[in-house]
Amino acid sequence: MRAFLFPGQGSQSVGMGKALADASPAAKMLFQEVDDALSHHLFRLMVEGPDDRLTLTENAQPAIMANAIATLRVMEKEGGLSLADKGDYVAGHSLGEYTALCAAEALDVATTARLLKRRGYAMQEAVPVGEGAMAALLGADIEKAQALSEAAAQGEVCAVANDNDPSQVVISGHRGAIERAVALVKEHGIKRGLMLPVSAPFHCELMQPAAEAMDAALANAALATPLLPVYANVLAAPIADPQEIKARLVEQVTGRVRWRESVAAMWDAGVTEFVEVGGKVLGPMVKRIAPDATVRSIVTMDDIEAALAAF
Repeated sequence: MRAFLFPGQGSQSVGMGKALADASPAAKMLFQEVDDALSHHLFRLMVEGPDDRLTLTENAQPAIMANAIATLRVMEKEGGLSLADKGDYVAGHSLGEYTALCAAEALDVATTARLLKRRGYAMQEAVPVGEGAMAALLGADIEKAQALSEAAAQGEVCAVANDNDPSQVVISGHRGAIERAVALVKEHGIKRGLMLPVSAPFHCELMQPAAEAMDAALANAALATPLLPVYANVLAAPIADPQEIKARLVEQVTGRVRWRESVAAMWDAGVTEFVEVGGKVLGPMVKRIAPDATVRSIVTMDDIEAALAAF
């Protein structure tokens, strides 16, 4: 069995998508479709930067989606790939869950782009700049991360945001609490705590205003049953009902990204091959969760050709 995976924030970089668009009319058309949906020259920003504007959450989220879906479009339009025939599940890390839904035709490209632009802006605006923070805990499992979060909170928010793999957990919350957590890592048997260069504390209760904004946005969005079940971040389980998908996407804004559990559940369900489309971030996590899995990351035209030959 095979699962197609889609990356989350942090996988953006200036120049992304250019080689694809230069080589493929299908990719070029996809980037134009996203620009038209947003009434904004997002593709130009992806190609030319500047980096600080591309990294803004409201730009990074639709850009990462566009790059991944453009990669998939090349495989579909020019390589004859059928996701429904070649895959059993789809999943995405945080914003990547929207990309997964788009790939599985539950959301159209224009709707996905607009939802992610709204999501990025709402998450950016939910907490005043400087009040929140996130940190990566290296050499930490979920139990150590939770114990550290409880010790560092001291009446503030400090919560596990991303359970990425057996050796990496990300925490999120008030800046003071996150800084205390980083200072306490050694006492909790954690190798290192690293403050992340993010502009907001994602996936914790401080994001409640953004969750409410997405509840309103998703209520009016057309969402069909996906071609393949999607593993929901907040459940670490597959779902396909459109109304449940919408509810879980709202929960996801404040909820934990249960990526380690999701990959483990897919492995237990019989998935032996994981294909990351549009990035090279999730593949290494998958190997740390399911060492015997076959992992393929598809970014370049060469990657696309090799994958098509292998499927």
